[in-house]
Amino acid sequence: MNTSHKPSIYHYLLAFVFILLMVVVATYFQDPEIVLPEVAALTVGLWIFQEKAWLRQPDKIFILPSLTAFMGFGLNMLALPYIVKIVLVLVLMLLVMRVVNYSLPPALATGFLPIVTNAHAWSFIYAILATTFVLMLVVYLLKLNKGIDPKGKVNTRMMYPYALISLAWIVIAYYTGNEQMAVIPPIAVVLYESLNMKMYSLKIAIKQVAILTLAISIGVLLYQFIEHWLVLASLFMVLMYGLSQLFKMRVPAVYAFPFLVYVFPAEKVLNLPIATFVVATFSFGAVYVYRAYVQPRLVVENKVNG
Repeated sequence: MNTSHKPSIYHYLLAFVFILLMVVVATYFQDPEIVLPEVAALTVGLWIFQEKAWLRQPDKIFILPSLTAFMGFGLNMLALPYIVKIVLVLVLMLLVMRVVNYSLPPALATGFLPIVTNAHAWSFIYAILATTFVLMLVVYLLKLNKGIDPKGKVNTRMMYPYALISLAWIVIAYYTGNEQMAVIPPIAVVLYESLNMKMYSLKIAIKQVAILTLAISIGVLLYQFIEHWLVLASLFMVLMYGLSQLFKMRVPAVYAFPFLVYVFPAEKVLNLPIATFVVATFSFGAVYVYRAYVQPRLVVENKVNG
């Protein structure tokens, strides 16, 4: 976290108001595709938690999510099988991050989202462009990137286990007849972040599974009883803050999860809690195995060969 800009009540208010404005616009146009779950996570990560890795190059806050969104949206327009679209956008997004030598994990979600939600309206793209531009602008105006070294290289070595774990689950989802569980965008983001954490443990993995499953469970439960979008979103903000405080974890994706109920097909919403639990358990379990057993061996082998 950027300690030179400690989050205050004003940072929370600014972030929450911005997220709620996104829902207000979606309500006005009666267009759920304007609700962008990962923009909620980006807002919290940038303006409240002030994640250093996300703030190194503010222009990328606009550029990367916009690029990946165009990729996912474009691929979704093609007459390709769902799984093929998912695999293609995964590969393309990792290539883009490698080429620009910069990673912004939430950009993975904005690439997956239009395929997962079957977005066809251009309002999705307009919403991505508008919200990410505002996010970037506020970072510059409030100088949230002050004192942060703009140089930050992508850890390309971690892209391989990320791709491997992601593809392994996609294959499992496909052959078990659960294609729609192949990717849950916020989990894809946390998976990438987990592989790049300085330290990772079984306790962290369990807490991640628990907090993300609870986040979407709360979202789905409230969605069944509250129809007013703004009221629902306001409750999401308050409850996700409480959940984060309870677990004592800074996971921006927690704020993205409940908003999936706006954009997922209605028939899939009720399955989101169990799907989240299963996908998260596999994903973070795989991360733990890699970080605890595989990575240390690779480090030793590299030292021996080096």
